[in-house]
Amino acid sequence: MSHPPAVKPSVELRRGLGLLDAGALVAGTVIGTGIFLVPSTIAREVGSVAGVFLVWLVGGLLSLAGALSYAELGAAFPEAGGEYVFLRRAYGPLWGFLFGWQQVVIGKTGSIASVATALAIFLGFFFEGVQGEVISLAVGESTWTLTGLQLIALGGVLLLTTLNYLGIAVGGAIQRSLTIVKVVAILVLVSVALGSGKGTWAHFQSYPDLSPGSTDRWFGFGTALAAALWAYDGWNNLTMVGAEIRNPHTTIPRVLILGMLGVMVVYLLANFSYFYILPLGSVIRSERVAQDVAVTAVGHWGGTAITLAALVSTFASLNGAILTGARVSYAMARDGLFFRHMADLNPAHHTPAKALVLQCLVACSLILILGHDQYAFERLFNYAIFGTWVFYGITALAVIVLRYRQPDLPRPYRTLGYPWVPLTFVAVAGAFCLSMIVRRPHETGLGLAFLAAGLPFYAYWRFFGHNPTPDPEL
Repeated sequence: MSHPPAVKPSVELRRGLGLLDAGALVAGTVIGTGIFLVPSTIAREVGSVAGVFLVWLVGGLLSLAGALSYAELGAAFPEAGGEYVFLRRAYGPLWGFLFGWQQVVIGKTGSIASVATALAIFLGFFFEGVQGEVISLAVGESTWTLTGLQLIALGGVLLLTTLNYLGIAVGGAIQRSLTIVKVVAILVLVSVALGSGKGTWAHFQSYPDLSPGSTDRWFGFGTALAAALWAYDGWNNLTMVGAEIRNPHTTIPRVLILGMLGVMVVYLLANFSYFYILPLGSVIRSERVAQDVAVTAVGHWGGTAITLAALVSTFASLNGAILTGARVSYAMARDGLFFRHMADLNPAHHTPAKALVLQCLVACSLILILGHDQYAFERLFNYAIFGTWVFYGITALAVIVLRYRQPDLPRPYRTLGYPWVPLTFVAVAGAFCLSMIVRRPHETGLGLAFLAAGLPFYAYWRFFGHNPTPDPEL
């Protein structure tokens, strides 16, 4: 079926993010709840201090491999939508659509819901009873409840959606400020802990048992690595706002590479301070290791300060996810593969206003449906993570596919270590997804069902849609 030619919109996205803003987006989105929540999980799984540092180092290098791959794609296609654009170029519109659909229905919106829930959990450290019921309504034979945890999470999503509605400069300024605060707070914790004299380097004198017969340790290393990869997650968000970055051909590769190296340094320094203050056993038993380190080093007020830093860190991650996520549905709509009004830009603020509203509504719905108890964070995270890593893998593979299909494509940056770097990341993504299928069959099955549910919509928009842009040459 023929389509009318694409019409260039009268309002365009603004390239309002400079180098510092882009760097804050990477660091601020990646450094979220992970460095505060997963160190004890990693220590428990590997059973040694050296093993913990090995996990953080390997996880950082693997994430850097992904960032190196995305850097080539982001510099070549500095457009709104990130993976949606790359997959569409490499494999065709169906794969781009499936990524975008997954982001809208569970991937990005599920991530937003889970981070907002984590924000509420951290606030619970200061206010007792936030997990209690606020509203309880009888619905037939069942009861619908709304907890304080859900109310706080909903408020965070609504507030940051409103602020990002006001323009990329506003969202970028918020991200920059919050990122500076949280990085400084972590570095201050490191400095105070190492200079407090209340720890000992003897805590580092333990070694992992990774002999060929230690199957449990190898399995534990894999589980710990999955936790570390989650803590490093979020670096891909930068490419979603490629159309709003100044000098994107050089800024995107530079920020992705230097940003991930910087995050690795911050994470390793944080773990040095943890183990200097606390022995391995204490780290394993700790539910809030950063707070415990701060309390041991400087007293109760230190725990309060680092909890505030965790709140700022989580708030920054939530802002980065909201800022970037709406650009995917906006890009799909501009290509005729989504509800057409999602491509509308606010004429005053040059933001994808309706896409932001839709993203907010879906994320809030997930909070209301899935976020009702203390397991909400883990539940929301597990629904979101599987599909995300599927698309990470096939996007990294797109570097190789596009090198073959479009050898003459201008590439301002070429992936360091090609083709082994993207292939390594593809292998890790595949292993991660297989482990999720084994460990979380219900969540992964539901995620695949959500993905398949998009196919009828794709068929409609593809063949009867509105004003699509021409397919890129494949």
